[in-house]
Amino acid sequence: MSDTLTFHTHPQSRGRITRWMLEETGLRYDAVILEYGTSMKSAQYLALNPMGKVPALLQGSTVITENAAICLHLADLAPWKGLLPPVGSAERGACYRWVLFAAGPLEAFVTDRRHGSLAPPMEAGYGTAEDLMHTLETAVAGKRYLVGDSFTVADLYMASFLSYYMRVGELEAKPVFMDYCAVHLQRPASVRAGELDDALVTASAA
Repeated sequence: MSDTLTFHTHPQSRGRITRWMLEETGLRYDAVILEYGTSMKSAQYLALNPMGKVPALLQGSTVITENAAICLHLADLAPWKGLLPPVGSAERGACYRWVLFAAGPLEAFVTDRRHGSLAPPMEAGYGTAEDLMHTLETAVAGKRYLVGDSFTVADLYMASFLSYYMRVGELEAKPVFMDYCAVHLQRPASVRAGELDDALVTASAA
């Protein structure tokens, strides 16, 4: 790949998911650290991402935003890593399913519940709390991998969300979730990405 990858992020943001994905791919990238309320809302950055949020990935002159889109795209940029099953396979469709489930219904549900106002089940993408939690538990129960017999971007995305929501108390730390997350969070790329972002947090607090 000839295009330079530039990763815009903040160490205490959803960009930690993209950081892990970048480390999994082994692709070279430059990181630009932005700050909430200042550089993240600057005219220069808003020209790249009018939402004024992170992460954003610049590949050459093309901007890619939305964490799920970035992670799926990065998987395609490093096909030798096997982070997505082959194009057109049912397993690839299943990976899309779980990445977008976490990025869509799961995140929307947790956010709405935190603020005390769930949408009516017929209107909400997450339906009822019971259906969503049943789906989530069934997806990971007794499984090392969400799809097939190897680690994929779906595992990275789901483990990232589950571990974060359990850590901040938004999801109950059930054994079924903890068992699933534990093995993935020990991956060298996950540990390395966490150390990079944690060091940035420590430096900013000094």
